[in-house]
Amino acid sequence: MKSMLRRLLKDEAGATAIEYALIGVAVSIAVIAAATNIGTATSNMFSMVVNTVVAAIGS
Repeated sequence: MKSMLRRLLKDEAGATAIEYALIGVAVSIAVIAAATNIGTATSNMFSMVVNTVVAAIGS
């Protein structure tokens, strides 16, 4: 029983999988944040273009 417990404590395969999962989560959060910021900036840019075009046509 003690030898089985020692083997379980020495096994690092599960820890490696958890580390990779945490790295994946961190990368996913960074990608989502970047995509959100790019989307907001793009939306603002198109709104400015539309307002400029509408102002130019209305003049």
